[in-house]
Amino acid sequence: MAKQVIWSKRAFNDRRAILEYWIDRNQSMTYSKRLNQIFENTTELITKFPKIGKKTVVPDIRIKIVKDYFITYRETKTVIEILTIWDYRQDPVDFVRTLRK
Repeated sequence: MAKQVIWSKRAFNDRRAILEYWIDRNQSMTYSKRLNQIFENTTELITKFPKIGKKTVVPDIRIKIVKDYFITYRETKTVIEILTIWDYRQDPVDFVRTLRK
């Protein structure tokens, strides 16, 4: 059975910032809508198969690679918590710091 998804405030803000960036950059919502649908589909996949993501250096946290982004999440007995969406072209040291927070 698929688990409920909870988006952390940070993940929600990350997602919104990514989509707004692409709207501004492309002067169109087309790519952002497509990217948002990819995020939705991936989240649904994670709920059905929580172990699909790669383990990280932080116990209990996994990442699923989607395009140029890491969807970082944690599984509990009842929910999947999306922690952040990270553009992996950014500094990896900052990403590890983010995971440890």
